[in-house]
Amino acid sequence: MGHVISQIITLPHTCLRIFNNLHDEMTHSVTAHIVIRDLGCQDYRVTLQAMQAFTDQRQPQTADEIWFVEHPPVYTRGMSCQLVPFSNNAIEVVDTDRGGQITYHGPGQQMMYTLLDLRRLGIGVRRLVSVLEQSIIAVLTAQGVAAERRAGAPGVYVGGAKIAALGLRVRRGCCYHGLCLNNNPDLAPFAAIDPCGYPDLPVTSLQQLGVRVSAEILQQQLYAHLNSQLGCEL
Repeated sequence: MGHVISQIITLPHTCLRIFNNLHDEMTHSVTAHIVIRDLGCQDYRVTLQAMQAFTDQRQPQTADEIWFVEHPPVYTRGMSCQLVPFSNNAIEVVDTDRGGQITYHGPGQQMMYTLLDLRRLGIGVRRLVSVLEQSIIAVLTAQGVAAERRAGAPGVYVGGAKIAALGLRVRRGCCYHGLCLNNNPDLAPFAAIDPCGYPDLPVTSLQQLGVRVSAEILQQQLYAHLNSQLGCEL
C-alpha cells in the first residue's frame, strides 16, 4: 500500500499509537475497541486490496477499524453491475466486491470505510446500514441540512438528490467498504452514469447546498454519531 500519511483525528478519550499493519506504517488513534485511521488521498484499487487483506487476516481478537480516505477520480461498480459510463471522460472504471451498482468517487468526497466484526458486535448488515444512514443524517442536521432515507434505495437524500451512498461486503462475519458523503467534490462525473443504477438520479453536495465544512469536522462527527448509534457495541 506504500507509505500512507495520516492526520490524527482528535477524539475524546483516544490515545495515539504507531505500529506496523499490513506491512505499512500508519499513524492512527485508538479507542478501547476501535482503531481510527485518516489515510489522506489513496488509490482506490490499493485501498480495496488493503481492506480485503485486513479482513482476510483478522483474528477474533482483532480490533475493528474505521478508515477515512479520499480517492483520485474513479468509477466503481458493484458485483452485479454491468453498467458503463455514457461518455469517455478518461476516468478509470474499477470492478469491486461491494454490493450496489455504479458510482463515482473523487476528491472532496468523505469516504468512511467500516472494517467491523459484525458477529462480535451482534448486529447484521441491515442494522449497520440503518446506523450508517442515521449517522449521515445526524451530521447533515448539524450542518443545517434536512436529509432523509429512501425505502429500497440505500443512501441519504436531500430534496430528492443523493448526497451520500453506501456499499458493504461481508466476509466471514466481518464487513468492509462503507459510506461516501459528498462534501465538495466535482459533481460533473456523475452526469456520465446512472448513479447507483438509477437513471436521471440527481446528485448534490454540501458545497452545492451552500455549506462549507472541513473534512476533519466531518470525520469527527461521523465517528461520534456512529459510536453513539452503536455505543453499546463499539
